[in-house]
Amino acid sequence: MSVDLVQQITALARRARVASLALATASTAQKNAALEKLADLIDAATFDLLETNQRDLLSAEAQALSPASRDRLELNEARLRKLAASVRQVATLPDPVGEVLDETTRPNGLQLKRVRVPIGVIGIVYESRPNVTIDCAVLCLKSGNAAILRGGKECFHTNTALAALVAQALADTGLPAEAVQLIPTTDRAALNTLLKLDQYIHCIIPRGGESLIRFVAENSTIPVIKHYTGVCFVYVDAAADLAMAEKIIVNAKTSRPGVCNAAEQLLVHRKVAETFLPAAARALIAAANVELRCDPASAAILAMAKLAHTAATAADYRAEFLAQILAVRVVDSLDDAIATINRDSSGHTESIVTGDEKAAQKFLTAVDSAAVLWNASTRFNDGFEFGLGAEIGISTDRLHARGPMGLRELCTYKWIGTGTGQVRG
Repeated sequence: MSVDLVQQITALARRARVASLALATASTAQKNAALEKLADLIDAATFDLLETNQRDLLSAEAQALSPASRDRLELNEARLRKLAASVRQVATLPDPVGEVLDETTRPNGLQLKRVRVPIGVIGIVYESRPNVTIDCAVLCLKSGNAAILRGGKECFHTNTALAALVAQALADTGLPAEAVQLIPTTDRAALNTLLKLDQYIHCIIPRGGESLIRFVAENSTIPVIKHYTGVCFVYVDAAADLAMAEKIIVNAKTSRPGVCNAAEQLLVHRKVAETFLPAAARALIAAANVELRCDPASAAILAMAKLAHTAATAADYRAEFLAQILAVRVVDSLDDAIATINRDSSGHTESIVTGDEKAAQKFLTAVDSAAVLWNASTRFNDGFEFGLGAEIGISTDRLHARGPMGLRELCTYKWIGTGTGQVRG
């Protein structure tokens, strides 16, 4: 590793720390002005951004990506409009900084408050999703945190163009441009350096495949908030509305299979399997030619209906396919479904489809995942859908955040004490 590169990344982190102290005291109006400016800049730069994105899409690195990863990398006019809209939505959200979480007065008259404050400097390491550059920048900005962004080499030109718009919006509204910085190299050594700069950086959030997340977690001296995989389940209960269940599984699997909240696993209660599975299989195949990888019970049902399927392997039952593939199993009971999910899921998002409220409440309570839904698609586990604005990630950790990480999850707190001369005896 070159000395120059270490010095370059260290200086970048040092600038971020200085910027974070200024941003922590910025007013809500200042931060919102920067966000509104950024949204306008994205709208105005649509043509240039699409042209730059095409440069990335035509690169050798992009050509080697899977279809799902290329889909994440690609921008179009609709996605850019949605990106600008997400920036404007964050501007409308309440500013979490300064929120009083609780307060008390001690017997000696000392007044104590626990107040929400920014974490400080957050490093975000991600792969082929250029929207992450904006999502992370705006959430860190609104929550008063400086951000250091390290995107993948397959998206370097798009990320650089987007980061330049963020810097321009900050500078144009009187905030430090160094509050959001993109690491200006794809050299892996830069990441190794970044992960050791705990003097300046307070949190690392990796977004990408399991190998990236494990590399970051294993090599960082800075606390890491992570999710390794999105192995999400839909369970169709004996008391399910089968038409509703069909609609939910088709949406959860096919609407965007390359994202972490897409369903990868389908469990069906034995009492409804013979009725539900052929209809659901036809719908999934018609929607997106979904490959169904089945246990013996579900395979026998689909074979009787003369519907395409393959035999599942043991690995399929814990797989994040990120493709139009769905593992299917028949279970004997609600308890069997819960035990299967708690054993085989990644703790991301699970859904039960049922008309039985008692069964639903048991499922919601007993399933140990970051988000558990009743009669809804797993695709709803998303910061935008939850009303948090653009999310910075979906955590399957337990400390300090779990599920979609919006503005409040990007804050910590500090104690503020006000006295009248009290001293401790």
